[in-house]
Amino acid sequence: MTLPQQVKIVEVGPRDGLQNETAVPVEAKIALVNALAKAGLSYIETGAFVSPKWVPQMADSAEVFAGIERQAGITYAALTPNLKGFEAAVQAQATEVAIFGAASEAFSQKNINCSIAESLERFAPVIAAAKAQNIKVRGYVSCVLGCPYQGEVSLSDVAYVAETLWNMGCYEVSLGDTIGVGTPLHAQRMLSVVAERVPMQNLALHFHNTYGQALANIASCLPMGVATIDSAVAGLGGCPYAKGASGNVATEDVVYMLHGMGIETGIDLNNLVQAGADICRHLAHGPRSNVAHAMLAK
Repeated sequence: MTLPQQVKIVEVGPRDGLQNETAVPVEAKIALVNALAKAGLSYIETGAFVSPKWVPQMADSAEVFAGIERQAGITYAALTPNLKGFEAAVQAQATEVAIFGAASEAFSQKNINCSIAESLERFAPVIAAAKAQNIKVRGYVSCVLGCPYQGEVSLSDVAYVAETLWNMGCYEVSLGDTIGVGTPLHAQRMLSVVAERVPMQNLALHFHNTYGQALANIASCLPMGVATIDSAVAGLGGCPYAKGASGNVATEDVVYMLHGMGIETGIDLNNLVQAGADICRHLAHGPRSNVAHAMLAK
């Protein structure tokens, strides 16, 4: 087992991060996406086309897509849970779209009022439409290391949902520890079970830092061959199911760790820290990144 030479960072701050924060002005979101591109992020989840009734923070996603300065070679992705969302994403010229399923039956029922099987069926038309237009689809699996409603989640359920998304046509499946309860050996076991069904090079890790375990979990999985990590600048986001909990692992912390391990990311850490500090001016808190705190204090 050797470490990957290079890791792709999927920046989810503008979407997964900001959808769990207080609303920020559209100009600030546009500036954030542009700053992340300037820092060297090659994949930026820029917005979501979901019902504004459920996720009001993402209601201005079309304006964000219209306002950004697009750079060649950068993926500007959108979350699209249904066909209506997919059509809006195409209109906004999203480079790529993402869909999400849960590995927990209880979470699926509470979150989207249907079973896991029904939720996966709903994605078939989105994937078919994307295929017809040559647009890549990424899949998310939430609750891979635990669920706020049912507690433990069976690893065979995680593998089933990941494999189903992969077989449906998702080119990459991102494994999400939605409530951040996982620990290193649990994370390794989960990844190895899923990798029996989906090729390792088509898997990504999406670990939240609720209990401060995200970096340890990522580090424990890197020698297994995973080379795509989801993270959010400044640790943006929260966890709506764990009051006061921090959200995604901070991109600054992941990049610092990877660079220290001799793994390339193509990201300029100074510019990244600045991008995080700038967006936090619009929020009621500073960056939730230890690396950012250390660097900004200098």
